[in-house]
This record gives sequence, C-alpha cells and structure tokens, in this order.
Amino acid sequence: MRKASPVVAAALAGTVFGAGLTAGVVHADLLGSVLKGAGIAFLVKQFQRPLNDGINKLTGDAGAPQTQATKVVPIVSIGQGGYVGAAQVSGPGVQVDQVQAVGQLEGSVQGRTFRLKALVPINTERPSGKTLTRVKGVGVSAIVDIHV
Repeated sequence: MRKASPVVAAALAGTVFGAGLTAGVVHADLLGSVLKGAGIAFLVKQFQRPLNDGINKLTGDAGAPQTQATKVVPIVSIGQGGYVGAAQVSGPGVQVDQVQAVGQLEGSVQGRTFRLKALVPINTERPSGKTLTRVKGVGVSAIVDIHV
C-alpha cells in the first residue's frame, strides 16, 4: 500500500476542513472565536509588562499613582471559556503574584434593565465550571481593550 504524499494529504485535509467550515455559520463563528481568543491570549502574554507600565504611567500622570504591586492578566469569560481581554490587578505583592487571570461573570437584574459584569481576580487561567477561587486582597485597577 502506497503512502500519500504530504502535498496530497494537506490538500485532502484542507478540503475536509474547508467543507466542515462551510457547512454553516456556526462553524465559522466558532473558529473566529477560537482564533480571537488565542490572539488575545498571545497579545496579553507578549505585552504584559509594557501594558502594566503604561497603565501605571497613565494613572501616575493623572495624580493617582499606584502604591501597591500591579500586573496585567487575561480576562476569561466564565461559562463561555474564552479570553475576552486583559485587566490590571493591584494589591499586596504576594497576592498579586497568585493572580493568573480575571474571571468575568455576567448577569442581569430587574429583568434585563441592568446588565452586570463582575470581574474577579482568580488563581487560574482555566476555571472549571462556574466555581471561582478568588485571590483575596486583590482588585481590578484597569481594563485593557484589545482590538483584534
């Protein structure tokens, strides 16, 4: 039995993968969300220090300098499991070092009159289910919008 050449295998894989993506908008939306999440995670990791320094300069120039430890971490959407942005957290150095991400919870009150977003410093980038382990003594001090 002959093995297929790498070019033939790649073409076949591309055809199968492409057919799956064109089967519906859901697949394209899912792929777009995955790629966007991966892009956000990559950008946050690559620019973590300059983003943190930039936020500290911004607040310092405005007369509100940081007096505690800070760092920039990704925001993960709880329940949807994707990266949705970045946030700066601040607090005592030992606790800030424990923060791996900020969990974003969403809800509403009064029907849908008020949309709520809670941002919780947590000790993992991959929380399981809807259970969070909050890092106590740490707060969110800034939000970073990422245009991808």
